[in-house]
Amino acid sequence: MRNILLIEPNYSNKYPPIGLMKIATYHRMLGDKVRYFKGDLKDLVIDELWKDCLNDLNFIDNSINWNIKQAIIKKFIKTKNSQILSELNLEESKSELLIISKLDNYADIFRKKIYTKSPKFDRIYVTTLFTFYWKITVETIEFCKKLVKNPKELHVGGVLASLLHEELEKETGIKPMKGLLDKPGILDPGNPRAKSIVIDNLPLDYSILDEIDYEYPTRSAYFTFMTKGCTRKCSFCSVPILEPTYKPKIETIDKFMDIKERFGDQQNLLLMDNNVLASPKFLEIIDEIKAMGFYKGATFIEPNQLEIAIKNLQSGYNDNSFMRRAFRLLHELVPRLKKEVAQTYYNVLAENNLLDFDTTTKEGILKAYPQIEVIYEKFRLKSPKLRYVDFNQGTDCRYVTEEIMQKMSEIPIRPLRIAFDYIGLKKQYVAAVKLAAKYGIKELSNYILYNFQDKPEDLYERLKINVELCKELDIAIFSFPMKYIPLFGEEAKHREFTGTHWNKKYIRAIQSILNVTKGIVAPANKNEKTSFFEAAFGKNLEEFFEILYMPETYIVYRYDFRDDDKIGYTPVWKNEYQDLKTNYPEEWELAKKIIHDSKFTEEIIGDTPLTPRVKHFLRHYTIPRGSIERSDTAYQKLKAKYDKLIKEDQFIDLTLTYDFETSNVRRLFKSTSIRSRKVDKLAISSHL
Repeated sequence: MRNILLIEPNYSNKYPPIGLMKIATYHRMLGDKVRYFKGDLKDLVIDELWKDCLNDLNFIDNSINWNIKQAIIKKFIKTKNSQILSELNLEESKSELLIISKLDNYADIFRKKIYTKSPKFDRIYVTTLFTFYWKITVETIEFCKKLVKNPKELHVGGVLASLLHEELEKETGIKPMKGLLDKPGILDPGNPRAKSIVIDNLPLDYSILDEIDYEYPTRSAYFTFMTKGCTRKCSFCSVPILEPTYKPKIETIDKFMDIKERFGDQQNLLLMDNNVLASPKFLEIIDEIKAMGFYKGATFIEPNQLEIAIKNLQSGYNDNSFMRRAFRLLHELVPRLKKEVAQTYYNVLAENNLLDFDTTTKEGILKAYPQIEVIYEKFRLKSPKLRYVDFNQGTDCRYVTEEIMQKMSEIPIRPLRIAFDYIGLKKQYVAAVKLAAKYGIKELSNYILYNFQDKPEDLYERLKINVELCKELDIAIFSFPMKYIPLFGEEAKHREFTGTHWNKKYIRAIQSILNVTKGIVAPANKNEKTSFFEAAFGKNLEEFFEILYMPETYIVYRYDFRDDDKIGYTPVWKNEYQDLKTNYPEEWELAKKIIHDSKFTEEIIGDTPLTPRVKHFLRHYTIPRGSIERSDTAYQKLKAKYDKLIKEDQFIDLTLTYDFETSNVRRLFKSTSIRSRKVDKLAISSHL
């Protein structure tokens, strides 16, 4: 039995690692021990050291319940702060000095990285995602080299590894795996039990998701494919490289049933197909989706997840995961209980040391369950919920026909995603949306690519088309502007790329507009006099470009800076902007060069040969966003509206994707003290 570690780098993402979930299934089939981790890798090391430390401590003095002291001991191992030892209350132990010596030893193992001399894992898999996560991915790989017994058993795969494989090998010395694990025996060619297993065809191991603290936004959903690959060869897309062969139908029912049996029924169906409408078997696919229980009006009642966790604990399937899940489920029920029932339930948890996860054991959970089984079943949530299907990667409007749209209307599709990658698709896109409305599909969504070969006005027009369709057809279209980043080369390794027709200021302006709404451009209500779109992006192209040139702080805190009874400098900027652009075109060109580069430090402005008028105008751009307290009531109301929308609307929660603010800006804002964020109106007045 091998010790297998699955790692996803510690970046934020909405989908669980499907590849690792299949690899987990594969290794369990071979009888290997599997662990999944996402987070600070130092914490992983601490966890592993704790296991060895616990064995040693029990050997020294087994009269002490060391589990209840787990958090304290881990903290000491990590910091070697001797003051922490007093919290262990070791005075009554005859072996106090020996215990302290042992803890000191483990703290040294961690701090001096002695653990790297005796790695525990026989094989480590690191998945990779977007290429702009290059830095954290490389750091993760380098750290994992210290944890694997044989560097040849460190396997790196996924999107970044497939697209930048040569660069990644040069950087790390690890030869990454490219593409899919779609052939038998790829990982263990010498193992007779593995030679017939095609990993890409295996069901997902959902249990690994409960092993970590990180919570993926997508919940209670089946993740699967009905097709693979794409018939298109779009130059901005990685699919032709990652999945070069189009497969018009993937066998899904058996995997679906396996997942349902092991992990329980899931509410929604998220299909990750890259171009499902291209399949000549699409009508069959819809029938199969309906057979899986996802038909129009289908409802879902949550199965007894605690019972499922208990069955898996009894069978020994991933004890670490199902212990964590059982503990969470047990405590989620507590607020629903009253009086005597609550006391009885609490007593059972207390008697079996289940009040804190550090003291929780598999044996304690299995012993407690028969005593609270009836209470749990009676009071758990059992209200029916509607089910939804989401072709999450979008559908291709060029394949839409009346027959296809009518067939899609037979399943609870929410939202229907129709790609609108460039303005040249306008005719087909509008026709597809109108067909959707005709067949009662009222909620739509799309990712709108920008910063590629498009122009800013193309983005504006596509967003406006959606607004107009919402009003005309009385439907809801949620748009997600998505910034293009190259697939290859140095520019793929970060998020700073600017397209031919774009500049850094334009991109920052779009990101600032979307900051409040977490990247969503909301649908227009036909009864609204002024839509969010017009307020955010302008009533016409002239206003749109005016907003693109507006100082970022004025965009985000628009009402604070617009109104005369507050700070009121947006009108000042606007008048100066119009005057400079109209009456002093040569000076406007000087100002544009600095504005387009979006660097407004006093050093840059001071060191650049500029006229007094231009320098005076650029003072508006030197107020950093982090210096403003978010007290703008209009900002707060709009943000609250979208936070509520995302919280309450299942399909928004399932599909949340955005890249509206760089990590550097977020870090800067967090590091700025509350006091320094407050605007001194008098100071700004003198500055302006």
